Amino acid sequence: MNLWSELFSFTNYGELLILLRNSILAGAVLGLTGGLVGVFVMARDLPFAVHGISELSFAGAAAGLLFGIGVVEGSLVGSLIAALLIGILGSRARDRNSIIAVLMPFGLGLGIVCLSLYSGRAANKFGLLTGQIVAVDNPRLLSLVVICGIVIAGLLVIWRPLMFASVDAQVAEARGVPRVALSIAFMILLGMATAVSVQIVGALLVLSILVTPAAAALRVSASPVLVPVLSTLFALTAMLGGIMLALGGSVPISPYVTTISFLIYVACRAWAGHHNQQTRSLAHRSSS
Repeated sequence: MNLWSELFSFTNYGELLILLRNSILAGAVLGLTGGLVGVFVMARDLPFAVHGISELSFAGAAAGLLFGIGVVEGSLVGSLIAALLIGILGSRARDRNSIIAVLMPFGLGLGIVCLSLYSGRAANKFGLLTGQIVAVDNPRLLSLVVICGIVIAGLLVIWRPLMFASVDAQVAEARGVPRVALSIAFMILLGMATAVSVQIVGALLVLSILVTPAAAALRVSASPVLVPVLSTLFALTAMLGGIMLALGGSVPISPYVTTISFLIYVACRAWAGHHNQQTRSLAHRSSS
């Protein structure tokens, strides 16, 4: 019973809901951004890159915490450095994976060093890894909205050529689409999205927002219109649902977000399996 109350306790829930209004707004903005970015993360086979960028983002945020330059600023610098390195040097999948495998332990080790030297609150250290919802003040909310706005606007500008280059890179390049420039531009946008995601869900579990919702959407549809809509809806559900549950518990937000995101993926996969089985059964009946 005590364990259950630690995970789900809704005492004074109304008052907490009002106090953490900024966190709810941040979760909604982040869910919208993550759902859209995730479509291209999956289309370009970059889930592993998200994890690599998040480790450098964690290192930058930890350095920002240690040297007092700001978690947001440090996280952005770390993410953009990782994104540019992966985008410029990792033109081929094998090169990209090698670069990410090198960056990940370096970023994690550097971040741990910075946190070990930091003498401030332990909650700040823990939050960089597992996320937190109580530290979204007005300046941080504003910076998150501005960064996410830039990411969404950038995606909308390059959406069509980027999707073309993601689906068929060789044909797109033959048609004059600037494939390399688009790749670098997207990696910058991905770095920015990862940086703001780390602030809420933590460096270790950022995949639950930038990868899992889009992966779930692709299990139930291949439509270029429906997949972004479903991915965004799933990301919003995971973020807002996770925040609502975390308000009444005493554990970090990330377990709630990742669990909801995982359950959505499992449900979509089960539905896809059932639908495919029905389709095969109908095809067999019609052929016989």
